[in-house]
Amino acid sequence: MNLTVVGLGLIGGSLAKDLRSKGIAKHIIGVDKNPDHCNKAKELGIIDEFQPLDKAVANADLVIVSVPVNATLKVLTMVLDLIDDKTVVMDVGSTKSEICKVVENHPRRKNYVANHPIAGTEYSGPVAAIEGLYDKKTTIICDQDKSDPKAVLLIKVLHEAIGMHVIHMEAEEHDRHIAYVSHLSHVISYVLGKTVLEIEKDETNIFELAGSGFASTARLAKSNPDMWTPIFMQNKKSLLKAVDEYQKNLQEFRDLIAGDDEKALYNEIGRINDIRRVLEGLALKRAQGN
Repeated sequence: MNLTVVGLGLIGGSLAKDLRSKGIAKHIIGVDKNPDHCNKAKELGIIDEFQPLDKAVANADLVIVSVPVNATLKVLTMVLDLIDDKTVVMDVGSTKSEICKVVENHPRRKNYVANHPIAGTEYSGPVAAIEGLYDKKTTIICDQDKSDPKAVLLIKVLHEAIGMHVIHMEAEEHDRHIAYVSHLSHVISYVLGKTVLEIEKDETNIFELAGSGFASTARLAKSNPDMWTPIFMQNKKSLLKAVDEYQKNLQEFRDLIAGDDEKALYNEIGRINDIRRVLEGLALKRAQGN
């Protein structure tokens, strides 16, 4: 397979690594507006060469659009304008509704598969690309009825080949669910980081007193604003509902502490502990490759 990856960061670079390691991608061409990313990706062996977009997609069997979701709105249309009928295109964006809408009337809409692999780290750029990042993770194919069945099958088979579990959703349903289980987590992490930076003016206290709980909760606050600002904006409607619900629960939790209602606080924490069962079940499913 001739593969073209547009956007040579963590997600696109990791996909390229996995598809090469599985013997699926025989030749990989990279495209990135940052020349340093192009050079580094070639140096690391993520790509074989880099080219301008029009040349890079000319003979591609598959084009992966892996740029921030605001840029995807423009780049995806450009790619569909340039490809021929045999080329399949997928994106990896964390939002889907606006991206799908922008190409819904494109003559080559059938060539496009809306896809979201749920995997990543807080790091960015080609140096962050990891082989095996997607193993035992889930990817979501959206609005499959608007894509050519052969294109959907190709994307499904490729993701299963790198160890992923494939599920299907409508784009709006995807955005609604992902607001709660992914995007809200990032909002909370950013706000926690902001709160600590504002309260703890002496960084030494953060270094010496912060434990693993703070480190794990604030980890996502290291995520690149170039990626996450447009995600928040594109999924504004669903994300605001999630934030409002979180604020309500946070206020109720605060009220229990402020009211010295130890028994109610204990019971509330015990009830919330049920999330452990959910997370342990998820970990078991991933370990079993489901």
